[in-house]
Amino acid sequence: MKFGESKSGKLVFARLFENEDILETTTKVAEKTKVSTGFFFLIGTLKKANLGFFRSGQYETTEMNQPLEIVSCLGNISTKENKTFAHAHISVSDEKGRVFGGHVMPGCSIGDAGELALMEAKGIRLPRKFDEKTKLYLWTISGLPAKVKKKSREST
Repeated sequence: MKFGESKSGKLVFARLFENEDILETTTKVAEKTKVSTGFFFLIGTLKKANLGFFRSGQYETTEMNQPLEIVSCLGNISTKENKTFAHAHISVSDEKGRVFGGHVMPGCSIGDAGELALMEAKGIRLPRKFDEKTKLYLWTISGLPAKVKKKSREST
């Protein structure tokens, strides 16, 4: 395990409008407010969901073209290839209360409303690097040297 600590920075609130893409708009909000590391929550509705499930080195996607309620959407902001990168998972429900979830893929379009709360993490960077074993871009944690610690497996 490797972890780092940070200080809380600014808290940004944004309203997302109909047809805006969750990942694209969240990334734009982070860029405009200069948040390069942080986490976010999103509630509202979708008119279309594109959910991913990671298996065998790739994402399998499921599209849902219907009105959906966002039960929960949690994510983080980091950098990937020196660009702001939003990563999120979502749970949505249909009109019968059935819940579906997965990785937020491009193409998740806001329905009637979206409300985003973005919290900046100061004093830490989370650049993503490609990991050969998992075939994912994963965090490499860096920040203030005194705050970054590596825990060996023997001590757990």
